[in-house]
Amino acid sequence: MKDEIIHYALLPKFLSEKNGDRPILWFKGAKESEWKPLSSNDFYAKVTRLAHALRKRGVGENSRLAVYSQNCPEAIIADFANFTLKATTVPVYATSSCEQLKFIVDDAQVKVIYTGDQAQFDNAVEVSKTSASVELIVALGRDINIEGVEKARYYDTLELEGTGDNSEIHPAESYSADDIATIMYTSGTTGNPKGVVLTHSNYLDAMKRNQDRLVSITRDDRSLTFLPITHVFERAWCYLCMTKSVPLYVNYNPKDILVSLKEVRPTLMCGVPRFWEKVYLGILRKINMMPPLKKGFATWALAVARQYNVEYIDKGREPYWWLTLRYKILNRLVFKGIRETLGIENGNFFPVAGSSLSNQILLFLRGLGIPIMYGYGLTESTATVACFDYKNYRIGSVGRVLDGLDVKIGEDDEILIKGGTITKGYFNNPEANKAAFTEDGYFRTGDAGKIEDGHLYLTERIKDLFKTSNGKYIAPQQIEMSLAASPYIEQIMVVGDNRNYVTALIVPDFEALKEKIKAEGWGVNSVKAIIGDARVYRFYESEIDRLQAGMAPFEHIKKFSLIPKGFTLEGGELTNTLKFRRLFITQKYATLIERMYDKNK
Repeated sequence: MKDEIIHYALLPKFLSEKNGDRPILWFKGAKESEWKPLSSNDFYAKVTRLAHALRKRGVGENSRLAVYSQNCPEAIIADFANFTLKATTVPVYATSSCEQLKFIVDDAQVKVIYTGDQAQFDNAVEVSKTSASVELIVALGRDINIEGVEKARYYDTLELEGTGDNSEIHPAESYSADDIATIMYTSGTTGNPKGVVLTHSNYLDAMKRNQDRLVSITRDDRSLTFLPITHVFERAWCYLCMTKSVPLYVNYNPKDILVSLKEVRPTLMCGVPRFWEKVYLGILRKINMMPPLKKGFATWALAVARQYNVEYIDKGREPYWWLTLRYKILNRLVFKGIRETLGIENGNFFPVAGSSLSNQILLFLRGLGIPIMYGYGLTESTATVACFDYKNYRIGSVGRVLDGLDVKIGEDDEILIKGGTITKGYFNNPEANKAAFTEDGYFRTGDAGKIEDGHLYLTERIKDLFKTSNGKYIAPQQIEMSLAASPYIEQIMVVGDNRNYVTALIVPDFEALKEKIKAEGWGVNSVKAIIGDARVYRFYESEIDRLQAGMAPFEHIKKFSLIPKGFTLEGGELTNTLKFRRLFITQKYATLIERMYDKNK
């Protein structure tokens, strides 16, 4: 590692000594208009005070402390205070229910729960009533009402308890890379979550592998934390940025991201495919609304941009002069303005992972000069397994495997991984551990794929595969990813396990659809009327046929149902990482699904 850290308990002091009063965190409260800095010196001081305060309350080596909060500076400070004590952070998604929190707290025997808002605090109090392990509930903000809760303290009050204590908590040489840093509970689509144990050595190895690949990151970058830090992708990314002295701009509310982008204009930002799909669909919607002549120009301009950026620049080839001249003119007149409108014109690169991103959208964004760096990883692999190179990446792949990781293809084309970033196992779950590893120590990812010249290709999620009654295997995610390229589809879930043909539940993008209805003069306005209109149904049939043109006949969606309300966390249809709970959805919409297979309908 270029910036040597032997344990993340030592990072705050390292940053203070290296950067002094230079900001390492920037933050803005929900009701504030200005971003405020927190220097490396102040970060180290806050971490140290909080660690001393917690030690006085009996928190020590191997204690487990849950952080149940939205992104905020206090949550990051708490993380490193835990590490200072050789304790373990247990991240809990801000959207987790009381029942989900209870399972995690009981399973991990959590001693302290940090909470970010009133609902989280109330859930923590409820869980503490039946938990033998919880001794302290920390409210990170003063807007939380803790009155009458004996175990509760405000974060700022707790931190003050550590003021003036200059004693050494642990000598530097006592920290071991084998100390457990985090236990990260996977949200899972079925059953109880599993606690992925990640040691400091896992994170340190991940930092080394990523620094070796991502050589353009410097202290002059600035990273916007959009994804929840509870997610291993954002968490490992934040550790990487801090290791490189890159300041983090902490975005509290994911709904504020478009505003934050314009204010921060980051050079780096982790994202999930759905965010970039919406960017793509928004641009496409504007183009589709243009008059024919203007639309034709925009289409031509995009083709020029794609040729210049994807076929030449990204392949390390020198573009011919006429292409270069056209692109530079178009970039100044069109593309630069698009990037500036979004707030991404300063992009060094933007890592994207978490689910599948269609080739069509990826090519579109790279063509516009938006430096998407697509990749693949898991919680169990401390995030990245493979990612794009800066140049000569291969569309259709998830990039080249990181150096130092041993990846091979096993039975049923399953991707198997071994290396320093791989978890030692699941906490308190020997049965899951036995199933997770091969006899020779490779972790089973549950994803099928192939490797060509070091580039990794995903073909399907093995657990999501289903077989029709005709014996044909279907990879639903591949179909869903292809159809997500339609500007008229907000969400789609494919159905067909043990059925004789494939169907789908489709949530329309009602904003785009209403514009289409108005342009066609169909005269339907309410959501109920729209999803029941035969002309709308035929329109979606044509969209599906267009986007499935290159697929095998048995993969084609024969029937579908338009539904009026999207799949949400609150409704129980999505996991905390926004994956479909397929069994739950099929049960919830069982009547509608059966109608699609009723021969009389």
